[in-house]
Amino acid sequence: MSKQGPPGRLARLRRYLVAGLLVVVPIGVTLYVLRFLVNFMDRSLNLLPDAIQPENLFGFNIPGLGIILSLLALLLIGMFTANFLGRKLVDWGEGMLRRIPVVRSIYYGTKQIAETMFSGQSEAFRQPVLIPYPHENSWALAFVTNSDLGEIQHRTGREVVGVYVPTTPNPTSGFNLMIPREQVIELDMSVDEALRMIISLGVVVPAWQGRIPDPDRGTELRDKLPVGHDPDAKPPRGPREEG
Repeated sequence: MSKQGPPGRLARLRRYLVAGLLVVVPIGVTLYVLRFLVNFMDRSLNLLPDAIQPENLFGFNIPGLGIILSLLALLLIGMFTANFLGRKLVDWGEGMLRRIPVVRSIYYGTKQIAETMFSGQSEAFRQPVLIPYPHENSWALAFVTNSDLGEIQHRTGREVVGVYVPTTPNPTSGFNLMIPREQVIELDMSVDEALRMIISLGVVVPAWQGRIPDPDRGTELRDKLPVGHDPDAKPPRGPREEG
């Protein structure tokens, strides 16, 4: 039996290194994001008077206390604005802001975005789609933002859909496009799966076995599959899965 040469040992070391990276990198990114969020939310403690600052009361800082304070403040504000007196006070404050040109644009623009994002009846960012972008021979992942575009529908004379095309690996920036509905292909993947694919630069592709979506979602997926494709068939087994 021949001994394993240096190339074999290097390949084994490389495999070990990759296996270690696959464990350390996700953990490191997760801890980094959590630390950033905790530190960001802890800044809300600066709003407290010096006499009741955690460092002055306990003699040391308590990480994450700002998250609890922020959630409690949001809960109290929501309870206050849900009653008649709170609603009247908010309306009075908005009336004051409406008289300030620059502040008015920022406030009402932000409020409209928040109402759209957090409203359970909104269709924004609930359906991943494929659109021909940046030209007809390439496709891009996007999210439907609105299907009722008012004047744009009338001016174009076509039924168009508003979509958001995120950039990769940072999906918080992107492009707002209006696409004819017949060019929009609804995907069966979830929003989380589409975001993972975008953030991973297309490396993480969600598993798909040709599932037929709920008929209420519109066009049957079976009409979009290639001829001879069986959506119920299991994907072929790879060489490593055989045996």
